[in-house]
Amino acid sequence: MAALSSTTSSPTAVIAGLGRALVQAGKISMQQAESLARAATGSQVSFIDQLINTRVMTPIELAVNLSQMFALPLLDLNAFDPAQMQTEVIDKKLVQGLKIAGLHRRGNKLTVAVSDAANYQAIDQIKFQTQLSIEAVVVEHDKLLALLDKLGQSADAALNEYMSEDLQLDFDDPEVSPDAAAAAAAAASDVDDAPIVRFLQKILMDAINDGASDIHFEPYERFYRIRFRQDGQLREITQPPLAIKDKLASRIKVISRLDISEKRVPQDGRMKLVLSKTRAIDFRVSTLPTLYGEKIVMRILDPSQAKLGIDALGYEPDQKETLMNAIQRPYGMVLVTGPTGSGKTVSLYTCLNILNQPGINISTAEDPAEIQLAGVNQVNMNDKAGLTFAAALKAFLRQDPDIIMVGEIRDLETADISIKAAQTGHMVFSTLHTNDAPTTLTRLMNMGVPPFNIASSVILITAQRLARKLCTCKEPIQIPDDALLEAGFREDELDGGWTPYRAVGCEKCKGSGYKGRVGIYQVMPITEEIQRIILAGGNALEIADQAHREGVSDLRQSGLRKVKAGHTSLEEVLAVTNE
Repeated sequence: MAALSSTTSSPTAVIAGLGRALVQAGKISMQQAESLARAATGSQVSFIDQLINTRVMTPIELAVNLSQMFALPLLDLNAFDPAQMQTEVIDKKLVQGLKIAGLHRRGNKLTVAVSDAANYQAIDQIKFQTQLSIEAVVVEHDKLLALLDKLGQSADAALNEYMSEDLQLDFDDPEVSPDAAAAAAAAASDVDDAPIVRFLQKILMDAINDGASDIHFEPYERFYRIRFRQDGQLREITQPPLAIKDKLASRIKVISRLDISEKRVPQDGRMKLVLSKTRAIDFRVSTLPTLYGEKIVMRILDPSQAKLGIDALGYEPDQKETLMNAIQRPYGMVLVTGPTGSGKTVSLYTCLNILNQPGINISTAEDPAEIQLAGVNQVNMNDKAGLTFAAALKAFLRQDPDIIMVGEIRDLETADISIKAAQTGHMVFSTLHTNDAPTTLTRLMNMGVPPFNIASSVILITAQRLARKLCTCKEPIQIPDDALLEAGFREDELDGGWTPYRAVGCEKCKGSGYKGRVGIYQVMPITEEIQRIILAGGNALEIADQAHREGVSDLRQSGLRKVKAGHTSLEEVLAVTNE
């Protein structure tokens, strides 16, 4: 009992934590520790704050001493990149309350920065919350507080700094089901923040004004970025605070009629931004769960693109004449091919817009309908409900159609019904994903379509790519004859009085040297000779050779014509027609 009494009456027993550790190490006296403890309690600050505020020790002196006393590494936060912070691992309230910052994570080990190495309770709380093994490093108290203050900046404040103007735009709010309305109300605090709303509106307006085709919202472990796809190239626009990613995703999902509570599976939706009484822009929205949050891609669907007219698409005069002759036929099938993002949809809608007359019944089956055209009966596919391309086509044939457009031929059943429709007095438009026009025919054969059905129904195939157009800042360039010949030019074209140009870059094109895009096309009519090759089971090479003999330019040759006209550069054509 005497020993116990001696322990409890020890002068160091009345001071706990950091004060006790410093007294036991002989760094401060017991009287100093008691005085600091009383002053800290009176001022309602921590012992370490009082110790440094009264200049009993400087932050660096305290850090060095604690590093030696507890055998912990000493780290200078000035040498640490704040972008590497593990801001999502530790609960934000714990970070600010315990004054501990997560620095680095490897596997199940988390390195944290502490200025009070004697605060074992705080480290235990972090360990319990994260379920990770904690390794502490000692840092200077003032630098730790500055870092935490910077991390604690509200996302709203950061967004307000980013915003240059207060935009007032209207979203076409759709009717929402009771369940969706309840979910939206539950998340109102997340999606109705004014800075988030204004920030999203500014991003959308910037994308529209810059002529972007897609907007990418991408969350990562340590940062959040937004990119625009302009002229086929992705360009980073900004890196807003990582803390806004969930609020921004919720806002987009609410106005796109998506389930904001579902973050585990991809979702697809639509939204409309009303710019004026006469103009509205549609957006196709796709969400994708990733490791660090939901990535959202918004496709900008401008109805005015379908009304530009066929002359604006970049067809050569002979190609335009061939295409116009084909689509004016009373029946048959016209196919448009190319990879994703090559402008197939705009080409199809342009043709439909030309044919859209009061005396014509046009029906389209799309997944989904990207551009809305008045006077055209557009149907969105819904595989879950059984509304497939094949099911829609069967229904169309009972709706007295003149023209049918199928978004994409994906399987034999859709191909079979489309071909039968083309054989029974209907004009059918559709797309396939193939490299060029000749391979489209062999693709149909590989799907199981009989050659005689292909030969009797398909009347024209257009393959296309989109190349970036040179900006007005372009300048002439000398290209060796050998390089031109290797690219595909003929000998007689080298002295034709034309000049190739190269991209330069200016303020108008934001340094890229390109502004806008132009189509490169291979327009191949199905002639009697090509029909014979199809019926004989010929391959794509045989069809391509016959098309070449008939004067059909392939994609490379069409691209070189754009180079001769000064519309684009040789490098761009070689890139988009690399076969």
